[in-house]
Amino acid sequence: MSFPFFDETKELNESTRKEAAGTFVALPDGVTHYELGGPKDGKPVVLVHGFSVPCFIFDPLFDFLTRSGFRVLRYDLFGRGYSDKPNIRYDIHLFVKQLKDLLDALGMTDITLLGLSMGGPVTTAFIEAHPRYVRKHILIDPSGGKGVELTRLLKTAKIPVIGELLIALFGSKNMIKGIAADFFDPDLVTMFQEKYKIQMQFKGFKRAILSTMRRGLLDSFLETYKKVGALKKPTLIFWGMNDHTTPFADHILILQALPHAEFHAIENCGHIPHYEKPEIFNPILLEFLSR
Repeated sequence: MSFPFFDETKELNESTRKEAAGTFVALPDGVTHYELGGPKDGKPVVLVHGFSVPCFIFDPLFDFLTRSGFRVLRYDLFGRGYSDKPNIRYDIHLFVKQLKDLLDALGMTDITLLGLSMGGPVTTAFIEAHPRYVRKHILIDPSGGKGVELTRLLKTAKIPVIGELLIALFGSKNMIKGIAADFFDPDLVTMFQEKYKIQMQFKGFKRAILSTMRRGLLDSFLETYKKVGALKKPTLIFWGMNDHTTPFADHILILQALPHAEFHAIENCGHIPHYEKPEIFNPILLEFLSR
């Protein structure tokens, strides 16, 4: 029996999914919400979001890439957004399998794979397991160089039962408040928080978040980065210099693991440079994709 989080009042079903733009596909581990745009003959680019904010985090990037002629796929990881929230282990293997199952269902190969934040470990682990699918790799403020430094609340939340009680009492408020830390520009915070609240209504969201923390997705994935670095796939890395979620200093570890990567530090920018600095981010990205 799952712990009852009383502010999770809605079921994900055919009715509630009508709220979402995009499409749904039944995969072996659950229904996945995705959006596929751009010309069918465009070069394929796949966007993988991070720990808790679903694929709306790519709104401006998705629009830019589809307008630029690329075939772009974005989707919600299990436990987030409008994808299912099955009562299973939310570990790296689940997210790698979800991505492979989705690509196979859509017949996509030879892709450019982009990972934001926790999407860094997910995309890197995917390349390690399935290198033939991926032609180029892009990382935006990736986690996994070293373990994420958790607050006292989150450290305690990893303890079974106690964690459920803490998340039930304080989780919603703290998760919404935590979104503010992703931005250098405070004007973007309120809009993001309102969009984020939508997924928090769905049953299973907090259980999935807790399981993801407990199954090591916020730990170091440096060895995985090193193994993929040995493949020397063309790699582009962006990092906001004012990032407080995955600190800018972590880029040193990532570049040691991926020494062939092209690296761009972006000033006056937090955790989401494609949102805050598109005038800098987009031309660099477009040039890399067009090579």
